[in-house]
Amino acid sequence: MDQLRDAAAEGRIDFDELDTRLEQALTARTHGELAALTADLPRVDSPASRPPLVLKGGMYGASRGPARWEVPGHVIAHGGVGGVKVDFTRVECRLAEVAVEAYGETSGVTIVIPDGWAADTSGIDPGVGGLKDETTDARLPGTPLIRLTGAGGAGGVVIRHPNRRERRKLDGNPVRG
Repeated sequence: MDQLRDAAAEGRIDFDELDTRLEQALTARTHGELAALTADLPRVDSPASRPPLVLKGGMYGASRGPARWEVPGHVIAHGGVGGVKVDFTRVECRLAEVAVEAYGETSGVTIVIPDGWAADTSGIDPGVGGLKDETTDARLPGTPLIRLTGAGGAGGVVIRHPNRRERRKLDGNPVRG
């Protein structure tokens, strides 16, 4: 319903269409019925609408997340010597797709995506360090697809869902040890 209201406020649908879709949203019984109400909306956020987020591992590494952050349509991660971690687990992303360029270089790049998100890793060259895809294909309606391109380099690229320790942090339970 928030997405529909935002679309009306931004002029992507008129107020009559908003009323019709809100009524349908209130009577929807499945996630699929809800997803259909926003699937045809023109997207304001596109990869060209914001500058890309560029992370460089350098000597000491770099990371984005797990705190909340605004996801642009394009993320570029260079592992460098220190490595890079991009954590999408606490973001709200209204984009249908996020392009992520990952270059493992010496120490690698790790990308963590929430359960329900999916990744397309067909555009990456595994290089010497390889590509490790530990994600599932079970994409929930309304969640983004991470389209991964780039090269593994010597350090490799890993894309996965949260591990046990990260899940405990997400649930608010203290992590011991």
